[in-house]
Amino acid sequence: MIDKIIKFAFEEDIQDGDHTSLSCVPENALGKAKLLVKEDGIIAGIELAERIFNYYDSELKITKFINDGDKIKVGDIAFEIEGKSQSILATERIALNFMQRMSAIATQTRKIVDLIDHTDAKLLDTRKTTPGIRAIEKWAVKIGGGHNHRFGLYDMIMIKDNHIDYSGGIEPAILKANEYISEKNLDIKIEIEVRDEKELNEVLAIGKVDRIMLDNFTPEEIKAVLPKIPSHIETEASGGITKDNIKGYAETGINFISSGALTHSVKSMDLSLKAVYTK
Repeated sequence: MIDKIIKFAFEEDIQDGDHTSLSCVPENALGKAKLLVKEDGIIAGIELAERIFNYYDSELKITKFINDGDKIKVGDIAFEIEGKSQSILATERIALNFMQRMSAIATQTRKIVDLIDHTDAKLLDTRKTTPGIRAIEKWAVKIGGGHNHRFGLYDMIMIKDNHIDYSGGIEPAILKANEYISEKNLDIKIEIEVRDEKELNEVLAIGKVDRIMLDNFTPEEIKAVLPKIPSHIETEASGGITKDNIKGYAETGINFISSGALTHSVKSMDLSLKAVYTK
């Protein structure tokens, strides 16, 4: 999927040619450029950038000075890229666009992970990602120390409020999901969202799920209901969770905390690729 994303990025950006570089820069000119860090945080996307450079021109040489997941500060140089000047110019914006977004996501993720690192709770991303580049954004979450929730609609059954309403209730939704897995011979888990203790009690009376999402529960409400959930059923908190209150949620004993904010509301990190010389 990463290679497909890279291929489409070039199709989108170059099409029949980078006419500016082709017209201004000699075909055989060689150059070097360095990736400059202009903002503190966590770097992400260096491995992806290398794949982008090599996809376009296998003779481009990258020298890395830091690695994905490392802390960075203003003035750091992440890597140098050397080779045909036309190739560097054709690839720089695609590499930068991905790295800036990935680094922002990794930085945001690390900040939140650090807040709950003293607990056993795992921070999860969601499907609230940019269409077409989900693999890139979820990769950045992992670089930042978070964990990936389901990748898409195909690798988990996640029964939410609309599914319950359309199914006619919690019980038919759970039973139909289990029947479907059996009929299709699928090896996937079932998660169900509950909005209050009444719905939780309905789910527990039926069982047959792998994880329960406690949606918009307060930390106090979670503490009150966790003892009644069997240990073989995973628990997840979601909704209304911010950097200011996530510590309280993590300290309840919940297994997972999911946050769409890891991917849907970040500001790209300031990075630039600066030419060093040409010859």
